[in-house]
Amino acid sequence: MHVALLSGEYPPEPGGLGDYTRCLVAALSEQGLFTSVVTLRDEALVVYRGATLDPVLKSRRIVGWDWSCWPAVIELLDRLRPDVLHLQYQTGAYAMHPALNFLPWRLHGLRPRPQVVVTFHDLLVPYLFPKAGRLRNYVNWRLAGDADAVIVTNSSDAEQLAPALAHVPQHIPIGSNIAVATASGYDRRAWRAALGVSPEETLLAYFGLLSPSKGAEDLLAALAALPSTVRLVLIGGAATSAVDRAYSATFAALIQAYGLEQRILRTGHVSAEIVSAHLCAADIVVLPFRDGASLRRGSLLAAMAHGCCVISTRPAERATQDLLQHGVNLYLVDRAEELHGAITSLINDKMVCTQLGAAAQLFAQQFSWEAIATAHLALYDRTLTR
Repeated sequence: MHVALLSGEYPPEPGGLGDYTRCLVAALSEQGLFTSVVTLRDEALVVYRGATLDPVLKSRRIVGWDWSCWPAVIELLDRLRPDVLHLQYQTGAYAMHPALNFLPWRLHGLRPRPQVVVTFHDLLVPYLFPKAGRLRNYVNWRLAGDADAVIVTNSSDAEQLAPALAHVPQHIPIGSNIAVATASGYDRRAWRAALGVSPEETLLAYFGLLSPSKGAEDLLAALAALPSTVRLVLIGGAATSAVDRAYSATFAALIQAYGLEQRILRTGHVSAEIVSAHLCAADIVVLPFRDGASLRRGSLLAAMAHGCCVISTRPAERATQDLLQHGVNLYLVDRAEELHGAITSLINDKMVCTQLGAAAQLFAQQFSWEAIATAHLALYDRTLTR
């Protein structure tokens, strides 16, 4: 079986969708599956074999993830002849354009054609035109309906998509996009010292690309009200969209307005190994998502997999509320105003912090990439048989 995975993001370019795709490809390859990855590089589609980053094919020049990508995708499919084309979908990774939403419909005319599987990493809708209204939801339903199989990463998205489908969407959770892989001889105290953090200081960490939905500015407000012995490392940089770049500039201005320049360390985009080292060095990881903690967030699962004591916002999804529980595997707040009290409480009770970190690590073990790959292989087999 040959599976080609199409992703709007892929390393070394930053983005959770790309990190997820590479982790999935690596896990599928370890189970013997022949895989290719199709992504955009320098206004052309390129193809990688497995989890390598050496392109083996390149398409004609295209403008981007708009209608111009259709002929390029079809050209590459004709050369690759995969059994399955697996679209990793998140509208922000495709410049909010609906071209990918209608790609499965366009491929139905190919003979032969691959079976099309779509993973919805969220259900955010693309941009069409002002006041598009329900039509924006329609293009997501159309993508789901034209696919041969649909994967969702959480039960809430499954419930929302089910009415639009003739078949039941497959729920396959994501895993941590950062392996616990500190370098040999890693010394936590020495790593903190290299950052300029003394043993008496508390190191908070925020991990992920900066964007409005992640509530990082709420963390700044809380930090400003905490003692100067509390420091913060921001792991990651700005996302690539125009909206997120503008948000990053606003965020930088807020750091100056709060007078926090000397208390905040910004890593920018760094390797997975460096991310892992920073997470292991932190005392508390704070992820104040505006839409609540969710198992679709790779940054949250990465922090939990590293055994970090995590503060986040209460999940909005009912099913997630049963899994991510306050005082059991992380510390949850309802409002941004509660972050200051939550951080203070955990600084003063290191035993609770340690217990939450251990429980978080145990919880994250159920989302192994081996299990995720096995579930994908079973779905590919069922789709081809059907």
